[in-house]
Amino acid sequence: MPEIEENWAAPDMTTRFYTHEACLEHDTGTHHPERIDRLRSVIAVLDDDRFAALDRHTPPKVARDRLELVHPAGYVEAVLAAIPESGHSYLDPDTVVSPGSGEAALRASGALVDAVDAVIAGKADNAFCAVRPPGHHAEPDRAMGFCLFNSVAVGAEHARNAHGMARAAVVDFDVHHGNGTQAMFWDEEGLFYASTHQFPFYPGTGAGDETGRHGNIANAPLAPGSGSDAFRQAFDQVVIPALDAFRPEIVFISAGFDAHERDPLAQINLVEEDYAWATDQLMAIAAVHAAGRVVSVLEGGYDLSALVASAATHVTRLMAAGDGDKA
Repeated sequence: MPEIEENWAAPDMTTRFYTHEACLEHDTGTHHPERIDRLRSVIAVLDDDRFAALDRHTPPKVARDRLELVHPAGYVEAVLAAIPESGHSYLDPDTVVSPGSGEAALRASGALVDAVDAVIAGKADNAFCAVRPPGHHAEPDRAMGFCLFNSVAVGAEHARNAHGMARAAVVDFDVHHGNGTQAMFWDEEGLFYASTHQFPFYPGTGAGDETGRHGNIANAPLAPGSGSDAFRQAFDQVVIPALDAFRPEIVFISAGFDAHERDPLAQINLVEEDYAWATDQLMAIAAVHAAGRVVSVLEGGYDLSALVASAATHVTRLMAAGDGDKA
């Protein structure tokens, strides 16, 4: 793999920031971990003056044919038909929907599509989509793990389908393995998925020998109690070499921050500096192969203080794009 210089430079970078008030209308109930306050808190910190340079956009609803790049039409119809007129319904024991959930999910995937268009057109160098519901557990025909539609997979397939990108990569550092993204990419030579995650753990996938039909899957499972050193070693030895060998033309990040040491759902014990470091590594590979094109989307993260600090750190690194101020 090429050497990643400590001070690789990409001047005058523009980071687009996508969010939509509809994503605050996806009501999962008072005690659900994937709650409205997660996104509200992220939006609040990114309204701070230090993020004034963000190029702020509200995403459109995704077109149905974009969803159908990764989900069968019947599944899309079934999910939208399951949205209740009042109260709450359950798509699985963990995945709650309310009257606002349909538009929220459509805006979430719409953010990825619009971000891809902007980054490939050169209107932005990279993008961060602060949206919900999250997406990486959604399989082609199954909602699960708080996820309805797999937004990052929609974005990756849109890059290939609409823009002729031959190779699109997703790197996922959420503490839970992105079983849905892996399932969608498994047979696709032009799609790459890499994940660091706690294992064994929900959803049960992500063993190191799950490599895809074309060797296009790279899993780096981490034992409970792992910390920064194990995480960085997994990135250095598994994720980055495989990503570099794939030579992506666009890089997506499933940015879940629930591997943080304060998160209540897992035990990987990362800190904000780990997310800064990982973001820098991915930006550097994107600079080598993808003209710096990176699109990141919020996935998990359930301790609000850890989520806010980690998301702010991640976006700071996207905005800096390797200005040498490494964490």
